[in-house]
Amino acid sequence: MAWVEKRGQQFRIVFRFGGKKCQVALKTNDEKEAGTCLTRFEENLRLVERGRLVVPANVDDIGVFLLSDGKLNGKPGAVIGSSVTLSELFADYRKNHPKSAKEASTLYTESIHLRRLERIINGSIPVMSITPKTLQAYIDARARDDNGYGGTIGSTTIKKEIGTFTTVWNQWGVPQGIVAGPAPTAGLLFAKERARPPFQTRAQIERQLARSNRNEDDSELWECMFLTLPEVEDVLSIVKDRKGPAYAFPMFAFAAHTGARRSEILRSLVTDFDFEAKVVLIREKKKDSSKEMTFRSVPITAKLETVMKDWFARHPGGPFSVCTSSGRQISVQLAAKTFDRMLKNSKWSVMPGWHCFRHSFISNCVAKGIDQRMIDFWVGHTTEEMRRRYSHLIPRTSQEALCKVFGT
Repeated sequence: MAWVEKRGQQFRIVFRFGGKKCQVALKTNDEKEAGTCLTRFEENLRLVERGRLVVPANVDDIGVFLLSDGKLNGKPGAVIGSSVTLSELFADYRKNHPKSAKEASTLYTESIHLRRLERIINGSIPVMSITPKTLQAYIDARARDDNGYGGTIGSTTIKKEIGTFTTVWNQWGVPQGIVAGPAPTAGLLFAKERARPPFQTRAQIERQLARSNRNEDDSELWECMFLTLPEVEDVLSIVKDRKGPAYAFPMFAFAAHTGARRSEILRSLVTDFDFEAKVVLIREKKKDSSKEMTFRSVPITAKLETVMKDWFARHPGGPFSVCTSSGRQISVQLAAKTFDRMLKNSKWSVMPGWHCFRHSFISNCVAKGIDQRMIDFWVGHTTEEMRRRYSHLIPRTSQEALCKVFGT
């Protein structure tokens, strides 16, 4: 049990702990701020009572310990973050967090998440008043939002948004002294996630659509499409014949013949292509978060070698292997627009994006019986979960394998 009292011009929290009446000064004369501190204090008191927050033996002031979310054992000079708002925390992160520490695409996605969090939670709320109840209300509100395709926002998306909140709080706010204690995410509940359909060929998807007469949006199925080898070449043929940016066809060929991620293609350098050794160096940032960059190499196919040599012969200059006509690096947004533009009004406009080439590269390698360890090295997979997600066989190949057991 805890409550706020005013002594003179300052507020303090009075509470009972271990059968004794205790108190802790808030060092503020703002009644609203005092109420915010009380909410957080009561939450931490409940965590101690439930055994989820342990009080160390060397704590000399239990009030300070609870007020600081278990971070401080002695008296602080001030209540950290007591008046900092959610918008101020996010603004400080956007302005001062090193941009080089993350992918441009990651920063872009984070910015979307932060805007949603500010909009729904209310950016003017003091961060230290945010509790699991606040975040649960956010989760429930987002779960009711329209996803733009006739459905609602899925748990996977909402978990990523809460993950961004947690990252900003724990990895930036706490070290910078803006907030105290871990992000209040304990006990959050999410709706059960829908399993995504397995990866399928275009023919499989079209048969499903023909049988189901579905009225709802079919983007979920197309998101899981992969291309057979003839289909990959058909896409490249369409792109080659269309008028578009000079870098478009080389970029499409790069994606199709290496399985590289979009971000890896965009940061690729001209010097990464070694035509004598017939390998291309891939610069990756997803494998090891403790390193700025790691590397892997992928063999250069005969077709990719022809395409890239032709492109480099008329390359506008600059370090990037695919770039604008002025030699500048291509942004994530420009790459997405280029993809849509080059396939617009074609039979392949249903392709969900650059990552479809990665699905297809891995699928075709598996179908040809390439050793899984070699595929892992080429595409940078490190976990069994990734292998299970991507290592599916083209249906005809799978059928032929089973026929060896039961006959035709």
